[in-house]
Amino acid sequence: MDTTTRLKFPLLAAGQSQKEIFHNEALTIADVLVAGSIEEDTVRNTPPTAPAAGQCWVVGDTPTGVFAGFAANLAAYTIGGWRFVAPVDGMAMTCPVSGIRLARRGGVWERGLERCLELRVNDQKIVGPRQAAIVYPAGGATVDSAARTTINAVIDALRAHGLIDP
Repeated sequence: MDTTTRLKFPLLAAGQSQKEIFHNEALTIADVLVAGSIEEDTVRNTPPTAPAAGQCWVVGDTPTGVFAGFAANLAAYTIGGWRFVAPVDGMAMTCPVSGIRLARRGGVWERGLERCLELRVNDQKIVGPRQAAIVYPAGGATVDSAARTTINAVIDALRAHGLIDP
């Protein structure tokens, strides 16, 4: 059976009988992926005991039961039983309960990582690329130890948040 390159949707062939079966299978897979929603914001190796049609999980690296053989796949329970979709880089699924996203990058699922070049709120830049390191204050004719302690704390906080180089 011919399939699409990325997501392996079944393709129809000229003169093919029972085309509706292949078409419905493609729609079922699309239903799993469009506005990707998962039940838990982590991977799962053990299938749930009572899944409902329309629920979806990300399978872990050591799956058991009906998940066996489908490591790192998406597992969706449908009215026709389990459907497994092999992931591709760039795929993302969100848990609506926690709001945490799992995204596929470099062949692994990343949990809760958001990647961007800058963050804006109301079109105002809040966070951008990391800036150069700031050296701790030293020397000077007059030493104000309280000010120096505060400046050091600010520098440490900027480093801890990854806003400046260590």
